[in-house]
Amino acid sequence: MYKRSSGILMHISSLPNPYGIGTLGKESYNFVKFLKKSGQSYWQILPLGPTGYGDSPYQSLSTFAGNILLIDLKSLKKDGLLRKKDFKKRDFGKNKQKVDFDKVRKEKTELLRIAFAKAEKKYKKQLDAFAKAHRQWLEDYALFRALKQHFKLQSWQEWPDELRNRNPKALAKAKRKHKKEIRFWVFTQFIFFKQWAELKNYANKNNVEIIGDIPIYVAEDSADVWANPDLFLLDKTNKPIFVSGCPPDAFSADGQLWGNPIYNWKLMKKQGFQWWIQRIRATFELFDVVRIDHFRGFEAYWSIPADAETAATGEWVKGPAIQLFDAIKKELGPLRIIAEDLGFLTQEVLDLKNATGFPGMKILEFAFDSKEESDYLPHNYDSHCIVYTGTHDNDTVMGWFKNTPKADRKKAIDYLRLTKEEGYHWGFIRGAWSSVAVIAIAQMQDFLGLDAKARMNIPSTLGGNWQWRMKPNQLDKKLTKRLKKLTTLYGR
Repeated sequence: MYKRSSGILMHISSLPNPYGIGTLGKESYNFVKFLKKSGQSYWQILPLGPTGYGDSPYQSLSTFAGNILLIDLKSLKKDGLLRKKDFKKRDFGKNKQKVDFDKVRKEKTELLRIAFAKAEKKYKKQLDAFAKAHRQWLEDYALFRALKQHFKLQSWQEWPDELRNRNPKALAKAKRKHKKEIRFWVFTQFIFFKQWAELKNYANKNNVEIIGDIPIYVAEDSADVWANPDLFLLDKTNKPIFVSGCPPDAFSADGQLWGNPIYNWKLMKKQGFQWWIQRIRATFELFDVVRIDHFRGFEAYWSIPADAETAATGEWVKGPAIQLFDAIKKELGPLRIIAEDLGFLTQEVLDLKNATGFPGMKILEFAFDSKEESDYLPHNYDSHCIVYTGTHDNDTVMGWFKNTPKADRKKAIDYLRLTKEEGYHWGFIRGAWSSVAVIAIAQMQDFLGLDAKARMNIPSTLGGNWQWRMKPNQLDKKLTKRLKKLTTLYGR
């Protein structure tokens, strides 16, 4: 199912672009060309859903919809939906190396509304066909976004009771009242999926496959929870009874309080896990390979009372385990899934991963604890795993070197035989590429030798995350040649 190969982890938002954020346009196509020329087989990205409060791709307003901030405006201009004058006096943010989400969201939404006014007649048949094909989730999502706009972006939990609790008469009235706004949100999804399909098709034609990512949970303020309250552990007023997180550990005395509603696994099982099957099917329509975040939560998850101030008061509760994946496999067949098996792992979690046959993950930055032997050291790998220098939740390699204890740094230098002449970041990449892991992946920041300022995310912090962007012209011939040589040397 997998061949020895390698790839690069970089979210689309991190690409250079004159309009404040990376998009599905020219720069994405150029990145695919770079991947092909440098011998890479995979482009790994973060979840593609529309981001809500905090701008995290892991707290999306929908697990099925696409993030309209990634829509390429130049393509809309080329199609005659936008004009040059529409772009005048717009502020997408001054810092070319960071996304200013508030400014991008404001300007881009306004421009998409201008495009929609022209597109409604031009794309009427296609919009109707798209709405029909994706009706299962799009109808609720478009209404959700229209109502969210009407209520000045408030969480659906703050809406009037008849809408919050989905009274049929109130919903029918809202659909009539907000008909045009609903159509706008259908249009944005039509454009997103159209641009995404064209990009993915181009990547696949150039022998580059896309590794996507889905969070285990969905956000409380999402169309998913609002439209399917019975599938989550909510009280009679549709407020969460229990929420997700991680228990206290060496990194956090209070644990991590994520706040996502917990699934009603009992009902999901009774329904044959149809919601999950639909979710996985939709995800594989977008990607070639899918990484499932927080895989251990399917065996047992940390359940925290919704009124708790920290995650410390939670408890482990058994999840659906292999029954879920058997149901998915029965309906969809064998799938290329990567299990994010990081964190506290019991034998039961390892048994579940082995039963699914999914490869797990190895993080090279985790390997060099000077106090103990680590499973993340390459000599302990078997080939059925994916090795990363680091992920979006980790520091860059150069940031790690600056911020990690001296003894751990020394162990890394000795083990990987690192030298300043080669560059510590290139030594880490060599360590991953030379390992027996079937796939090796590094963050784009590590190929560029960037420090902690280029870090994508610091878990359990709000603000300042998900913003990093690559400078234009950093994908030069020198980098392409060096990466191609390393990839060829280690048979990837």
